[in-house]
Parts: sequence; structure tokens; C-alpha cells
Amino acid sequence: MTLQQLEYILAVDQHRHFTKAAEQCFVTQPTLSAMIQKLEEELDVKIFDRTRQPIAPTPIGVHILQQAKEILVQVDNMKQIIQEQKEEVGGSFHIGVLPTIAPYLLPRFFQDMVKKYPKLNITVSEMKTPDIKRALLTGEIDAGILAELNDMEMYNHTHLFYEEFYAYVAREEELSAKSTIKSSELKGEMLWLLDEGHCFRDQMVRFCHINPERNDNLTYQLGSMETFMRMVERGEGITFVPELALDQMSDLQKQLVRPFAIPQPARKIVVLTDKRFIRHSLIDVLQTEIQASIPKSMLKLKPTQVAI
Repeated sequence: MTLQQLEYILAVDQHRHFTKAAEQCFVTQPTLSAMIQKLEEELDVKIFDRTRQPIAPTPIGVHILQQAKEILVQVDNMKQIIQEQKEEVGGSFHIGVLPTIAPYLLPRFFQDMVKKYPKLNITVSEMKTPDIKRALLTGEIDAGILAELNDMEMYNHTHLFYEEFYAYVAREEELSAKSTIKSSELKGEMLWLLDEGHCFRDQMVRFCHINPERNDNLTYQLGSMETFMRMVERGEGITFVPELALDQMSDLQKQLVRPFAIPQPARKIVVLTDKRFIRHSLIDVLQTEIQASIPKSMLKLKPTQVAI
């Protein structure tokens, strides 16, 4: 039994497909299949039921896969302990980032960090909050960059910054004439909201007391933030944008931005890690690089803001 074989069976379990698992592991499908078959012969059990489509683990295979995960987590922990003792910023580092953060934050620090620490192999995946939390517990990712919520007590938190929310208002809307917007004024407009599972959406729904089920709101709950911005620019409705997005806007786009009246809503952005994660020096580096890339005014909550 080898660690490589354990990685192979976990890849098959993830994709439920031998060819896709082989692509993930950078081997040919026959090589991966032969290695898994060799492991099954050594254990004298079938780990996967190949007669099913998609492929699924057998009852005993479920237990073997769970043990494989735990073994690989322990091996990874051993590597982390060695790198932490050496104070070496290197090795693999997989980060999950919210889709409402990634396009605006990553360009600020990611490339510079990669150049500064060439021994560090960083992988970034855009993930929603529930997926980040689950992936941290299973060891699929090492850290998550997301908005802090109340139900995250079982993780370690590292503060990054506070990010204000803004309204993005079509010129044809009555609220476009106002310099600031009160949450209570968002009543009959067409609101473009992200779908459920995005904490950005959930925070704004709570702050503005929006009922997404009301038909008279004409709420659309699919698509991306960039899609909704294009709809507003075409003269339809209102959406919400995070503070870092403003730096990527043209002067014409900025004319559609409206701050909220005091107290202005803001989200606390943090690095989340599982409590078993021990490479604290790496998290310190990530925190330093990110905080150096954003305006210093965003490091603390302003008196005019409220964290939601």
C-alpha cells in the first residue's frame, strides 16, 4: 500500500470517474486503474463497484476511503510541522475564496506573493461559504478567504479588513437622484441579487430587510455580480457591490455608485483555517501581503460603519 494509491482512490471517489481522476493525478487512466486494482488485490476487497454508473464505492470501500483521508491528512500535517519548524514559506497551499471577493482582491496581491515566495505552490478555488467550511474540515483546502459570520466558532480566524457595501443604481431609478441611500428606501425597485448560498447576498438581504420571496420586488436571483452590473448599466434596477470593486470601475460606472446612509453596512473579511492547521507563519505571510495591498482605511471598522 502506498500514499500514491490512497491519493488515486480518493480522486476516483471525488470524480466518480476513472479518466477524470487520472487527469487530476496527472497519470494515464490505465496506470491509475492498475494501481487501484493492485491495492484491491492486496487488501482482498473491492473498493469500487465498477458496474454502477457513475462509479460508487462499495460498503467496505466507504470505510477504506475514510481511512485514506485521515492518513493523508496526517501525512500533510507532518510536512507542515517540518516546514513550520524550518520557518520555510514553501510547499503547497490551497485557498478557497468567495466569488464576491476573488476578482477584486486576488489581482492586488497574488502575483506579487507568488514572485516573492517561489517555493510556495498556491492554488486558488472560488467557493461559496458552505463549501469553504466543508473543505476546511475535510482537508481539501488549507485556508479560506471569506466574510466572517456568526456560525464559525469551530475555526480559527485571522482578520484581514473591513469592506463596505455600496448600491449600484441605474440612472432611470428614482434613487439615482439621491447622494446616499437608506435601506428602508429599497422597496419597489427591481433588485438583482445573487442566488442563495452567497453570504454577500444574505448579508444585504438582512441589512435591507428584503423579502426575496415577494413578487413585487421583481427579484432576480441568478447570475454573477458582473452580470447584474451590466443590467444596471443598461438602465434596469439596482444591485450591490463591494468596496474593492470600485477601483476596477470606469468613471462612468462610478457615477452609478451610491453609498448607504449612516450606519453604512460593511463585512469583516477573514482568513479561516481549521483548528488543526499549524502553519501559522504562512497565514501571517498571507495576512501581511493582503493588508499591504489594500487601502489602510479598510483595516479597521470606521465609526460610520456597522459590521453585518
